[in-house]
Amino acid sequence: MNAEVIAFTILLISVGLVVAKLIRIKFNIFSKYFLPSSVIAGFIFLLLGPSVLGPILTNFDRFENAEYGIFTGPVIEVMSSLPGLLISVIFAALFLGKKIPNVKEIWMTAGPQVSFGQTVAWGQYVFGLLITMVLLVPLFDANPMVGALIEIAFEGGHGTAAGLESTFVELGFAEGADLALGLATVGVVSGVVIGVFLINWGVRNSKTNFLNSPEDFDEAQLRGIVDVEDRKPSGSLTVSPQSIEPLALHLGMIGIAILLGYGMLELLIWLESVTWGAQGNVVIFAYIPLFPMAMIGGVILQVILDKYDKYHLVDRAMIQRLQGLALDFLIVSAIGTLSLQVIGANIEVFLALALVGITWNVLAFLFLARRMIPKNWFERGIGDFGQSMGMTAAGLMLIRIVDSKGDTKALEAFGYKQLLFEPFVGGGVMTALSVPLIYNFGIFAVFIFVTVVMIGWLLLGLLYFGKKDASEIT
Repeated sequence: MNAEVIAFTILLISVGLVVAKLIRIKFNIFSKYFLPSSVIAGFIFLLLGPSVLGPILTNFDRFENAEYGIFTGPVIEVMSSLPGLLISVIFAALFLGKKIPNVKEIWMTAGPQVSFGQTVAWGQYVFGLLITMVLLVPLFDANPMVGALIEIAFEGGHGTAAGLESTFVELGFAEGADLALGLATVGVVSGVVIGVFLINWGVRNSKTNFLNSPEDFDEAQLRGIVDVEDRKPSGSLTVSPQSIEPLALHLGMIGIAILLGYGMLELLIWLESVTWGAQGNVVIFAYIPLFPMAMIGGVILQVILDKYDKYHLVDRAMIQRLQGLALDFLIVSAIGTLSLQVIGANIEVFLALALVGITWNVLAFLFLARRMIPKNWFERGIGDFGQSMGMTAAGLMLIRIVDSKGDTKALEAFGYKQLLFEPFVGGGVMTALSVPLIYNFGIFAVFIFVTVVMIGWLLLGLLYFGKKDASEIT
């Protein structure tokens, strides 16, 4: 790719984010429902690109070569490649800069949310595979691998859906990436809208403990603006800029984590090639994308830093800024290059999966969260609901609405939960393996497996954490 095209594309996305932020500030409908600026920018690019404006312009002789809308082919090519690169940055940064706590501390703080979150995630597989077997394959001749799309798109989000594009292509299901990205968009938008609706319902029905009335919504928070008097540094300079730019240092740490993940993935692929995959009958690790291994690389690097870094060189807030930057760029590029034609060609499958995913997530929050999370179930559960609809950031946002001062420790529990959640689902190893598993072992075998796992987490939440007194949960 031409370096100038890459640089121009990055600048273009940056400008798009600024325009989207101004739109969000100006029009109340966007701020009212907390729609992220990256999603707005993504839709702008989608409308102006090859999926919408392009086909319209090519109907006119004067614009017969405008198949990419206002963009060019190379720009769209760069934009399409960004999600697969940036997802590794996001996952490598998940645990960098914060001390890895011991398992007991994590368990007593976030155990209820782990069991609830895992139940929801594995349930997305269960009901996705079930409707695929019962309805989508026999009636619409759908590819059996669509059964994994709800979890990939809803729990994993745009980043995971985009990151698995190469896996879909290699397994002969290239349209799966576009379907997953479309479902992720539905998940994010409906998650924000339904999440805000659930919060309003919870407030009016005394389900929340610290948000007492709709008037408690802060106007500045709605618009996504931090009041001048409340503005604080979003990161600390751990090194002198004269020696190395702090952002460069932190980006380097993320790079080390990604390289560790790459090394582990290559080792697993080699081990598979000389053992059970030698005959080529069952190949799994060759289809795993880099990002879940980059996350494990980040954990390993942080453990090393906890033990040997006496200068505390890595600042968590600085890492989060880089992570947030990568996530914004990823969402814009993923939505902006979404193929509406593929979704249109599979509309029945798309709508069925979206309806099943949304219904399961809402019902799980309303009926299971209160029975599995004995302390502040609404504040803690709403974060898991937001995450289960497609974006960790959405879960954090919903928690901040109902518990802006951190009285419930929901944010802390949500963060700890990721240590026992992300490595497996929501972009973890199972998310990466789900499609290859269906391809290699068949949909029914995978359905039995995920059902057993879901029931195990469900029983743990209901019979163990659900029976505990609230005072036992930190």
